Amino acid sequence: MKIFCIGRNYVDHAKELGNVVPKEPLIFMKPPTALLINNKPFYHPDFSENIHYECEIVLKIGKNGKNIAERFAPNYIKEIGLGIDFTARDIQQKLKEKGHPWEIAKGFNGSAVIGDFVPVEKFENLENINFHLTKNQVKVQTGNTKDMIFNFSKLISHLSKYFLIHQGDYIYTGTPAGVGKIEIGDRLEGFLENEKIFHCNIK
Repeated sequence: MKIFCIGRNYVDHAKELGNVVPKEPLIFMKPPTALLINNKPFYHPDFSENIHYECEIVLKIGKNGKNIAERFAPNYIKEIGLGIDFTARDIQQKLKEKGHPWEIAKGFNGSAVIGDFVPVEKFENLENINFHLTKNQVKVQTGNTKDMIFNFSKLISHLSKYFLIHQGDYIYTGTPAGVGKIEIGDRLEGFLENEKIFHCNIK
């Protein structure tokens, strides 16, 4: 099982962090140890003073494939869910300044929250899916897949050029604008088309 993540896939999010809007998908990965499932709490690590939430649509792959054409890519999506890509922003900034990889800032234990999944067949239009995140019952992020720079088909096709896509792989598809810092005591809740998909308490 692999966890693929896409960076800067919403224009407004790229701009809020002062990043250039990419011309092709920006890919990074998280190890399986990053997964945080079953609404378990997230324990704030002591190595960072600025952990950010990034709420994202997550795809679960249903079959193996490589060099997948965009027109066939939707056939590889089994389920759609929602998660959080926790990011140690202070560490990430230092790594970016040095031109170093992001793994420490992105792949630490528990940094990939994942909630329930919904069968792909239940969505009428994959390019018009609404989602949002609340922090302490206040809405802090809203997104719609129509605003993605690279839609699901483009992401799957692009990834499959370089990696064999396996059944059970996850793709975190990028976060919209509105990312922010978490504090101990916060409660995060993610909603997919107004259905609550996960909650996560910060300890």
